[in-house]
Amino acid sequence: MSKRTTDIVGKLWNLCNVLRDDGVTYHQYVSELTYLLFLKMAKETGAEDKLPKGYRWDDLEAKAAPERLTFYKHLLIHLGEHGKGIVQQIFVNASSFIKKPATLTQLVNAIDAIDWYSAKEEGLGDLYEGLLEKNAGEKKSGAGQYFTPRVLIDSMVALMQPQLGETIQDPAAGTGGFLIAANHFIRQHNDIDALDKKTYDRFRRQFHGMELVQDTQRLGLMNLMLHNLQSDDSSGLHFGDTLSSDHQKLPKADLILTNPPFGTKKGGGLPTRDDFTYPTSNKQLAFLQHIVRGLKPGGRAAVLLPDNVLFESGVGVQIRRDLMDKCNLHTLLRLPTGIFYAQGVKTNVLFFTRGVKDTGNTKHVWVHDLRANMPAFGKRTPLTRAHFAEFEKAFGKKADGSSKRKDTGVEGRFRMFTREEIAARGDSLDISWLKDDSEQANGELPEPEVLVGEAIVELEGAVAELRSILAELGLEEEA
Repeated sequence: MSKRTTDIVGKLWNLCNVLRDDGVTYHQYVSELTYLLFLKMAKETGAEDKLPKGYRWDDLEAKAAPERLTFYKHLLIHLGEHGKGIVQQIFVNASSFIKKPATLTQLVNAIDAIDWYSAKEEGLGDLYEGLLEKNAGEKKSGAGQYFTPRVLIDSMVALMQPQLGETIQDPAAGTGGFLIAANHFIRQHNDIDALDKKTYDRFRRQFHGMELVQDTQRLGLMNLMLHNLQSDDSSGLHFGDTLSSDHQKLPKADLILTNPPFGTKKGGGLPTRDDFTYPTSNKQLAFLQHIVRGLKPGGRAAVLLPDNVLFESGVGVQIRRDLMDKCNLHTLLRLPTGIFYAQGVKTNVLFFTRGVKDTGNTKHVWVHDLRANMPAFGKRTPLTRAHFAEFEKAFGKKADGSSKRKDTGVEGRFRMFTREEIAARGDSLDISWLKDDSEQANGELPEPEVLVGEAIVELEGAVAELRSILAELGLEEEA
């Protein structure tokens, strides 16, 4: 992100202080700002024809201050009910949390005063994504759960090498970070401006996502639109539950990039889909089944998952076996702790390719341990792309994991384990071999929030396992 973009993001973020004084929370703030930014950016980019006359930025600005808040609230309802296409999707069920007319006037004046010429030169998409990243970094906002660190996304995308014309999917899209990074990668490796209209239209329609939380989907829609990716109802970011029949809106994919939500399904019930071989209330295990089924033969995936997916017994074992049968699970990256909003959550990236047949696809799994003897990441020690350099080199240049690789043995971070060795471990993929000489390994207690995060994940894993066992016995409803 350039300095000019960073400066504009900082000015926008400082407006949260104005809204906080009016009782607006961090999460509500970004949604509120999205409505206003949409109106202003539509004017600045010459796209106001998407908005009905009388409900545009100049109409809002022309109102006298005492009347402006009443008009603004009416405008949100009108655009949500009578807008078309992307406008209606962004404003559907929209409402304002602003209580004081003076607060809205401060926001309108501050947004109007921004150097929009510079903002457009730098890229409005980068500006908005910077705002989302700022929100995710604020612990009080709770938005970190929807925002995967950009350096990790960029590494995953670079290794998976999305191609022009491929169908790319994120079934738990959040604010669209993976889809936008895939778009950046394709643009870097292709002359998009030289494409004919048919190929260009297909390029814009190759990105597909789904998000369960409407406010988050609203932010994602705005993000994709500013990156010129939200094209029509057949592509872009859908509002819905991938673990229900809504998944039918997502086409079979050549590439899936995703960070599914942690925990169990709301209310503890099973997904309402009827095509899962192994019913489970564990969201990650359910999403893993969706991904395997959502890939075309030869399709590839890079998926962020917590440790419990690697070792959970019962239905967890069955789902891992199914994964290794139907797919070539060629690489597993053990990530360092402290890179997500819940610092105690231990996560991994699973890289796999869907087989043409449904059995015997995984012959061996390469495990890269980026967790042992790593610093405690946070604001003082930020995670950077450089931390992935060794892994990216060991991964090789082929996205399907077929590159020649070197086993670095018990002293190195990259080791190969055969399918037979994994079977002998009870099909557990929770594999580590390096002696961890970090402070925590030497007996020093981690920070309280780390312990709390670990306890929550372990408890959720235990609850999910218990529900799976009860479901197998037909006793889940009694529980």
